[in-house]
Amino acid sequence: MPHNFYDGIGLETANPGGSIPGSNDWTCKPTAAHPNPVILVHGTGANRQTNWATYVPLLKNEGYCVFAPTYGTRPDATWPMSAFGALTPLEQSAQELSVFVDEVLAATGASKVDIVGHSQGTLMPNYYVKFLGGAAKVDKYVSLAPLWGGAGSFGAGEITALVEQFGLKVLQEQTFGRLCASCLDMAPGADFIEKMNEGGSPYAPGVAYTNIATRYDELVVPYTSGLVPGPNVTNIVVQDRCPQDYSEHAALAASPVAAGYVLNALDPQYPEPVPCVMVAPFTGTPVG
Repeated sequence: MPHNFYDGIGLETANPGGSIPGSNDWTCKPTAAHPNPVILVHGTGANRQTNWATYVPLLKNEGYCVFAPTYGTRPDATWPMSAFGALTPLEQSAQELSVFVDEVLAATGASKVDIVGHSQGTLMPNYYVKFLGGAAKVDKYVSLAPLWGGAGSFGAGEITALVEQFGLKVLQEQTFGRLCASCLDMAPGADFIEKMNEGGSPYAPGVAYTNIATRYDELVVPYTSGLVPGPNVTNIVVQDRCPQDYSEHAALAASPVAAGYVLNALDPQYPEPVPCVMVAPFTGTPVG
């Protein structure tokens, strides 16, 4: 089982615009043990291959039907620029996800899907769940490095506030927003973040949420901003039970420790012991 976040780059280079073997098999039929197809939702600048070198084979080997879209690419992009997804406004990406979910349900005959997201992929799908009817189609929602409060590193929130204070929001949208509109949506205090948290909570009733965070997250600052409590929510910090997991934001999507929690979140009736091994930062690779 590959546990190196960056292995996905090699997969994309070898098969530009393709899918990792084992994913996006439109003939796959869910089993009684795993009736919900799992949709993997990548983070900013990634795609269905570069983000999921660990999780496609992991979930396929566990008997799941695994699907992964690439969303949010620039419409005029050709490869290699088309390999960079999750750049367009989050509401637009949520519309793309809505179409993809319907395609998965139609192909598999399932009534609901489970979502596993990383980074932006923890935030954008929830717009679909809360505002586009997705709550009726999503059963379990598992987030790796969740962004419920936005991505607050490098002073993103303060910069956004200053831009608005000096009346430069339109200029910001016309410049940086053309390159990464989603980045503006994810800034703490952004309109998208405020809308997501209307009513004091980002969560939709009837959906089981699991948030998996790392205290070494350099992009979600503080990391606790992604651990919003709720009535149908499980919050996990991988270092609470495994201090030698040094995963930061990217590596969390390859860490075998985090993967154990993901498997249990998807199949809570049959939990397995979560491994505890030393995990390297940046790659998520076990050490020793």
